[in-house]
Formats: sequence, C-alpha cells, structure tokens
Amino acid sequence: MQQRQSARPPARVPRIVTALAATLALALGLAGCGGSDGGSGGGKNGGEGASATQAEALEPLARKPSPRLPATVSSADGHRTTVTSADRIVPLTGSLSEIVFTLGLGDRVVGRDVTADFAQARKLPVVTRAHDVSAENVLSLKPTVVLADTSTGPAEAIDQIRDAGVPLVILAPAKELADVGTRIDAVAAALGVPDAGRELRERTERRIDAVRADIKRPADGKRPRVAFLYLRGSAAVYLLGGRDSGAGSLLEAAGARDAGKESGLKKDFTPITSEALAKAAPDAILVMSKGLDSVGGVDGLLKLPGVAETPAGMDRRVVSVEDGKLLNYGPRTDQVLRSLVDQLYEDAP
Repeated sequence: MQQRQSARPPARVPRIVTALAATLALALGLAGCGGSDGGSGGGKNGGEGASATQAEALEPLARKPSPRLPATVSSADGHRTTVTSADRIVPLTGSLSEIVFTLGLGDRVVGRDVTADFAQARKLPVVTRAHDVSAENVLSLKPTVVLADTSTGPAEAIDQIRDAGVPLVILAPAKELADVGTRIDAVAAALGVPDAGRELRERTERRIDAVRADIKRPADGKRPRVAFLYLRGSAAVYLLGGRDSGAGSLLEAAGARDAGKESGLKKDFTPITSEALAKAAPDAILVMSKGLDSVGGVDGLLKLPGVAETPAGMDRRVVSVEDGKLLNYGPRTDQVLRSLVDQLYEDAP
C-alpha cells in the first residue's frame, strides 16, 4: 500500500485513466485504465513508484464453489435474466471481475475489461476498446453469461450482446461501503453460488470492521478534513469531489470528514478552483495514484490552482491509493481503508 506523501520523506504512488471525466460515473468507468504520464511524487519509500505492471494477486475463498443453476435474477435495467451456465464468464468491469475471481470462479472467466489488472486476470483477452465494450470481442469468446453494471457502455454494445441471446446481468454500481455486501450477493446469486457469496460477504465485512476498530486517531481527537481530487494531467482534467464523488463513505469510515461535501458541493465533481479549495480547506488530499503521477507527483499537484494555499498543500499532506482499488467497493475494500487509515494517522501514537 502507498504511504502518505509529505515534506519529510516522500511517498509511494501507484494507479486510473487517461481520458476526460466530468462525472463519477465516467470516472468509475475509466478507473484503472491508462498509463502514467508524469513523474511520481516523493515519499516514505524513497520515491519508489509502483508501476502499472505490478499486478497484485487476489485472495479467493479457500473452497472452490460449484454453481447451482439455472438462476433467474433481476438486472438493474429492469430485465429478468436466467443464467443456465457459468462455464464461460465475461465480467465487463474490473470490480465485477474482482468479485468473480474472489468467489473462486476465476478459472471460468474467459475475458476481461481493461480495468481488471490484478495478477490472475492479466493474461485474459481484453474485450474493451479504450473504455468502451466491444460486443464483437465479447461474443467471439462464446460467453455463457456476461456481467455488467449500469455504467458499462456503450448502450449499443450492451443491446447487441443481449440480442445475441447471451444471458446478460446488469448490476447497480457500488458507491459506498454499505453496497459492498449487496454487490457480492448479487454477483454470487447470478452465478449460482449464493453460499460462497455469503462467505465472501462475511469475510469482507469482518475485515473492514477490523480496520475500523483499529484506527489510532491523533491525541487531540480531531477528524481531518480530506478533499478527494480526480486528476488526469494528460487531458487537463482537475476535479474536486463533492457529495456524490463516491469517496465520502470511505473517508467517514476512516474517521475523516469529506471536505468537498462539507463545503457544500452537491454534485459528484466540480472543476478545481482556488475559491473551491479555499472553502473546502482540506487538511489532507486524497488522490488516485496514476492521477498523482499524471500531474508530476506532489510538486506538480501543488502547482494546481489553490492547492498550495490549503492546509494540506502547506503540509504536503497527500494520500494516494491505487486506481484499481479506491472506488471498487468489493473484496479488497479493507485494504483500501487500511491504506487510508495508515496514511492519515501515521503520526498518531
């Protein structure tokens, strides 16, 4: 996990997109893609930037489940879908792939979205072009079930897959900690492994609870104000997260306050301005690792309008989390929360 980037030693910055993002839905759809286009910031690990090629392995359940099918489930778009075989699965987002593999069904996955960059999925064929699903690529793999969520697109590709007669299950995206268990259950139900879903849900929630119980806050008890910034330097996209950014739930679980939300930002994201950052007055800034790389690390971040004048900027207090993990809300969310906690309270006794 990355460590907080400060003025003392610098920090570690690893991995999301290279395309424009005006809303979180697009940001989530792009999460985990694209390469770094800037230098990394300094950090506690001697400026050791984790590269996009360092794929972390998932931890599947110990017992491999056997799907009990057929299963008929409701899709988030109103369709009812009957899944008769889970022999050839194609998840169309990185977060869905993560759940399928962690359930123990990774050997049944035959294709991946570009955002599924963990070790077990790396050699699978990619079925997306840039950030769009290619129906032709998906259908060429002869899937028996396709999993997507409401942010997956374009709509024409989704319709083409469904019109080809392939069972297609569309799930609601996870936007907060409370959605983690629900999403795991939904994937498990669609694939005919509800017992494995229950086990994974309980394991995930237990690990999240363990992190929350272990938070060592500063002696003064102050809850830090944290601003979530979405950065993509190559596309000149610099956004400040508001109430619906998707990061608020994690920040609150870590004992922090969402600075964008508390400053009155009601949308998911708004362009960064000196005025908006002054109102948010963050004690720390949360970024995705590739976003930080894309602006040239902490030094480049401080050159953006208003950043250097915030308490976070003056203290160079920047927290970075891998792009493919931060907003996934799934089996690895405890690791994200642990990283946030460790970086935010690294000086706590």
